[in-house]
Amino acid sequence: MNYPKPALSFEQQADQLLSRGFEADRARLIETLSRVSYYRLTAYWYPFKRANDTFAPGTSLEKIWRRYTFDRQLRLLVMDAVERVEIAVLRTLMVEQHARKYGPFGYRDEKSFRPEFAGNDHRRMLEDIDHETSRSREPFVSHFLAKYTSEPGLPLWMAAEIASYGTLFTFYRFLNLPEQKQLASQLGLPASVLQSWLFNLNYIRNLCAHHSRLWNRELAIRPFVPDAKNSPEWHQPATPDNRRMFAVLTLLRWLLQKIAPSSHWPDRVRALLKTYPDVPLNLMGFPAGWETSPVWTEKIK
Repeated sequence: MNYPKPALSFEQQADQLLSRGFEADRARLIETLSRVSYYRLTAYWYPFKRANDTFAPGTSLEKIWRRYTFDRQLRLLVMDAVERVEIAVLRTLMVEQHARKYGPFGYRDEKSFRPEFAGNDHRRMLEDIDHETSRSREPFVSHFLAKYTSEPGLPLWMAAEIASYGTLFTFYRFLNLPEQKQLASQLGLPASVLQSWLFNLNYIRNLCAHHSRLWNRELAIRPFVPDAKNSPEWHQPATPDNRRMFAVLTLLRWLLQKIAPSSHWPDRVRALLKTYPDVPLNLMGFPAGWETSPVWTEKIK
């Protein structure tokens, strides 16, 4: 089947929207479409589309633009929290734990990981790290390589600074179970839950890096929600829907309480929501009364 839609000029795009009931000043609409593409904005006006491709009454550029700017600010908030988690958990706590037990170069020995990581998987991880080492222009890398020519690679704490999030997540995934549990316990979590969260945050991090929509997205990679028996605070007033962003915001809130307890990040989330009261939170999975959840209101022990 051939794709039937032709490319349209910004003026043609604006006229098409206006003909379908979209409310906007034509000149401003053309200017907006020339800065943010028609296709990118489609996801924000999609809830207002009717079956015949016309818009529901009251669908305006101002309303759509507010949802777009809310989402952009939400991404900045989320990325700030993900950065803190990535640095504290993967690039600091995990590295310190592994290096103290196995030494600065122990990660290069497949025996310091689960048996199933031996062979090609472990070799690929080392190849990824060595590739990043070879292309790095960090002064600490060039200094180390010039001075310590007999070492097999960088010490783990240096390697972790240039490794990708994906490589570090692989590192965590194949830690020996007692070491996974030891790391997760510092965050008040089972090892399986932390692994699920780190996997989800890798996905969220990529969405943010590509300026992709968070607001009404159904998540492709969904985080585990701690069970009600061991973590009842997660289920008050309702269990978060792990298909939506509220679950991600809540797990970030949990982790930040552990690694940055003085952070004002939760207040910044509340301030953003207060600034955009017209943006429907149900499409992000916020339950009624979410503000009363102990995860959001109480200090986590």
